[in-house]
Amino acid sequence: MAEDPLKALSDMASDAHARIQAAHQHINPVVSVRRGMRDVGIPADAMTFDCLRTQRRITLILHDEQPGLLMYQFVTIDDEVADEFQQMPLAAVSVDTLVGWMESYFA
Repeated sequence: MAEDPLKALSDMASDAHARIQAAHQHINPVVSVRRGMRDVGIPADAMTFDCLRTQRRITLILHDEQPGLLMYQFVTIDDEVADEFQQMPLAAVSVDTLVGWMESYFA
């Protein structure tokens, strides 16, 4: 049986967070898993990376109706969410992907 996608993404996020903190103390992202979408009937899980210093957010969505895909967007904390999400196969996402996104977007 395949690993739970949210657990796999959470494990990658944890590793990416540790790497960012070790290499870029000024970034210090806050990682959150949000279950609010399920609470309002949307079959999806969300994870956010927030950089309080730059007020920027990376939002990641795993939607039950799009298995194997990661939806993501780069927004500000104030915007919360934008209209358009980009997507890529979850299998193509790695710790290096998440570290690269945080390094470039939060710098």
